[in-house]
Amino acid sequence: MNTGVSDLASYLREQYHYAWLVVGMGTMLRVTANFVSQAFAVILVVLQTDFAWGVTAIVLAQVFRSLASALLSPVSGWIGDRYGARKSLFVAAGLYVAGMLLLSTVEQLWQLYLYYSILLGLAQALFTVNIPTTVAAWFKRKLGVAVGIQQSFGGMGSSVTAPALALLIGLTGWQVGFWIIAVVGGVILFSLLFFFHSEPADRGMKPLGATDDDPPPAPVNTETAKLRSKVFLQHARRTRAFWNLPFIHFLGCMGHAIVIWHVVFFATEQGLSLAAAAWIVTIYTMASVSSRLFIPILADLWGAKVTMILPYFLQGVTVIMLFWAQSAWEFYLFAVLFGIGFGGEMSAFLIANRQYYGMGPVRSIFGFQHLGSGFGMALGGLIGGVIYDFRTSEAPTRLLGFIDLGGGSYDLAWTISIAASLAGVVFILLLESSSRVLIPEQTSPVAS
Repeated sequence: MNTGVSDLASYLREQYHYAWLVVGMGTMLRVTANFVSQAFAVILVVLQTDFAWGVTAIVLAQVFRSLASALLSPVSGWIGDRYGARKSLFVAAGLYVAGMLLLSTVEQLWQLYLYYSILLGLAQALFTVNIPTTVAAWFKRKLGVAVGIQQSFGGMGSSVTAPALALLIGLTGWQVGFWIIAVVGGVILFSLLFFFHSEPADRGMKPLGATDDDPPPAPVNTETAKLRSKVFLQHARRTRAFWNLPFIHFLGCMGHAIVIWHVVFFATEQGLSLAAAAWIVTIYTMASVSSRLFIPILADLWGAKVTMILPYFLQGVTVIMLFWAQSAWEFYLFAVLFGIGFGGEMSAFLIANRQYYGMGPVRSIFGFQHLGSGFGMALGGLIGGVIYDFRTSEAPTRLLGFIDLGGGSYDLAWTISIAASLAGVVFILLLESSSRVLIPEQTSPVAS
């Protein structure tokens, strides 16, 4: 009888653990924080129409945002490990509101760079690193399911934001639209952060799946936790995965950034209306939901190294379709197939970190991986704009008989996108096996 009661109590603790609430809050935080950046393809068209700025000039705003986020991601992880993710996210929420309000006043290009790139880039770094790593900190078991839920539902944001932003701007104008986003988004962010705790220890709890024999996690912002984080990072730097994973993330993000930053503009150049082209974002985002969900789960079961190969390969080869796409149905078919690879590309990194580094303080490591991601996004987005704007040959110069190397064409950009994603497959194969932890899970703070 006592055994039955104990089993029931254990079941209830797992099914109704606070960790699942953290997953839900993390998902909503992510969708809110990424509302505008996920719909940048729409902003590109709107600003290019209103201000007649060049494509590259506007794309540079997203480039600078990605660079700012990339450079600050390791710092964001360091802050989260030492002082708590929740505190850093309150700062991020304040930057988000300020950046969006100021964005509604833009009249000059430098203001776009300052408000969108710098202020919102700082916020993005803090959000991107500390939201998913906080979710991961609440799970010792079922991490793949938790990450899959957060990635899939969180990633659905741009399926809503692109058409929603296009509709909002159409109804109110972009200035009022940004003001509305700042107010509504700020209320959501600050409300959720009051309950979004950095670690289970902050609520006197253990991660989901921890046993009675597991030691309670050390609260953050203690001298022991800070020293342990420093030593853990020293051990992690000696592994090949520490250096390889950021480069893999760089290649994957460069591969899809070329597409997601430019495909809406490219589609309008092929004759689609902005409303019809915006649905490309919706479709590839909705298609990505499946891989965002099942890639982390498969990575948890089969190992992150093996699982990551499929989405990288699929993301690369589907871009070939853009060489011939002209009608709406061709773009929509591309979006379905590309979205599956795109969604899975980024979804296994938290699982890889758990398999390589155990339950250690990995926010700094994850931040370093986003350094690669941010540079990949920046370079990929810039490549598309520069190739379109500055290749000046009037007569088409063709490679392999169908790749147009002349000005006003994205063909060379699509080729680079394919090459980057497939190169990511090669570097995944060079990773250590993910079947064993590479460094001690509970690295001693007195280790050297």
